[in-house]
Amino acid sequence: MSDAYHTPVLLNEALGLFITRRNGTYVDGTLGGGGHAEEVCKRLDDGRLLCFDADADAIRYASERLKPWSHKVTFVHSNFRNLKSELAARNILFIDGLLLDLGVSSFQFDEEEKGFSFRGDERIDMRMDRGQALSGWDIVNTYDEQRLADVIWKYGEERNSRRIARHIADRRNIDTTGRLASVIESAVGKKHLIKTLARVFQAIRIEVNDELRSLQNVLDDAVELLLPGGRLVVISYHSLEDRIVKNFFRMQAREKIPSGHKYVPDTVVSPRLRILTKTPQAASEQEIARNPRARSAKMRAAEKLPD
Repeated sequence: MSDAYHTPVLLNEALGLFITRRNGTYVDGTLGGGGHAEEVCKRLDDGRLLCFDADADAIRYASERLKPWSHKVTFVHSNFRNLKSELAARNILFIDGLLLDLGVSSFQFDEEEKGFSFRGDERIDMRMDRGQALSGWDIVNTYDEQRLADVIWKYGEERNSRRIARHIADRRNIDTTGRLASVIESAVGKKHLIKTLARVFQAIRIEVNDELRSLQNVLDDAVELLLPGGRLVVISYHSLEDRIVKNFFRMQAREKIPSGHKYVPDTVVSPRLRILTKTPQAASEQEIARNPRARSAKMRAAEKLPD
């Protein structure tokens, strides 16, 4: 088990914003190795923490780590997109906070059988939940060229998306991450190859796990579930995620809707959130030196306002 699996990013900064009542009900929507969850447990008195993860391996690992606080913790093997229904099934109607540490853990990248990384040569998989049908192999080998190019452009923001998709389509079947990396190199060459590989693999992973739509859904549900004064804390690692969170917070914090016409007054609305981070919080240089994964992290937080 990789040590990096349980190196939580922006730990003190996130927890400082997250917990408002030590006897409240909180949700860690992205359990991973349990690093954030462990610190939440330490800071709760009679509170409760529900830990979500689509990866069964993460649940197994973190359940061992969190054994000392088993009376406070409920594990939920489910994607956070199912937050509302999973809480309702446990008769939980409201929560005091939701924490999301998005993306893929270092452990998932390192585990060959999970097929996330272009640095190895394992079967292309990329499923967070190994029980779902769609995998990265299906996207690489069954999407038509146009659809594949659209995925690479939309979720990877890769300017060579069409050329890469054409090379992939011409060389199928492509079974392993190493072979896929080789095909991408044949399309774009060696210059800036690592960044291109990262963007293409990110795009496929996002498509496999429906990550951006899941994020939008859980943000919508969180506003409904949070008690007044409850907090929503989100750590993201690429611009697509951060843009969704930023725009969502802005929409939920607005006090009026512009009419778009100088002779028509704006519509006054009641804001539902108060933004706590006017600009996203980044990791310190000291943290980045200890944990390079923190380099791209951006944290945003907001508080639920009274209805």
